[in-house]
Amino acid sequence: MNSSDESQDSTKNSLEEAYRVQIEEAIRKESERRVTEAHDPKEISRLQSLSLVELAKSDDADFVPALMARLGPVRAALDGHGGGLVVTESIVVNTPTGNKLALILDLDGACVSCGAAPGTLQGIQDDLLIDNEVIEVRFNSGMLEWFDDLQREFVLKHGGVTFV
Repeated sequence: MNSSDESQDSTKNSLEEAYRVQIEEAIRKESERRVTEAHDPKEISRLQSLSLVELAKSDDADFVPALMARLGPVRAALDGHGGGLVVTESIVVNTPTGNKLALILDLDGACVSCGAAPGTLQGIQDDLLIDNEVIEVRFNSGMLEWFDDLQREFVLKHGGVTFV
């Protein structure tokens, strides 16, 4: 590869990165707008301040809303399509840094048959793992029945999530 080709590749990569950052920011802003329109920001803030471990231990009705409040752009997609999280199991794990949660989740609403579900699952997992009280997010293997053979193969190979 000569220096001209390397320069073109570098320019292409820089443009791709610049577009990716712009699109990511636009998606974040739009999702925040949609979530704020659909949910009271004070309530979201209250839910975000709650301990997920304590909510799970006490089987509190705020547990799922508190999980939803921790989601980023994927929250707008779930809300917009009538979907939500279902906690199949929450396990409190004692770690050297305190109690943490290992979650097994499912989806409900229109999300169960959506072709974008693999990306939604990864978004949910990534967003929840940002929380310092969550150490593991896995998904109910029953969800795999929603997908046709091609979708199932794709989500298992490229979805970046674990089913149990």
